Amino acid sequence: MFHLIWYVLIGLISGFIAKSVMHEPMTIFWTIVLGIIGSIIGGAVTHMFSRPQNERYHPAGLIFSILGAILVLFICHKLKIHFPQVNLF
Repeated sequence: MFHLIWYVLIGLISGFIAKSVMHEPMTIFWTIVLGIIGSIIGGAVTHMFSRPQNERYHPAGLIFSILGAILVLFICHKLKIHFPQVNLF
């Protein structure tokens, strides 16, 4: 159970930093989803270069999660895919 909470927390942090860097307004739910997808992509990249000793999948650290989320936002921007935005007023 603690692992799921940890994934959501890392997803929130990495998604928030990525959306701040790319200046993309989105809801908190999509920020967490973006961070989790970025973590999966970052984990896949780090898995290609450094395999874990026990041969299991390992998630990326915070830095590669942020880079993965920025990559997802960049691809979505180029493909003109928009996330739901926050309506303040």
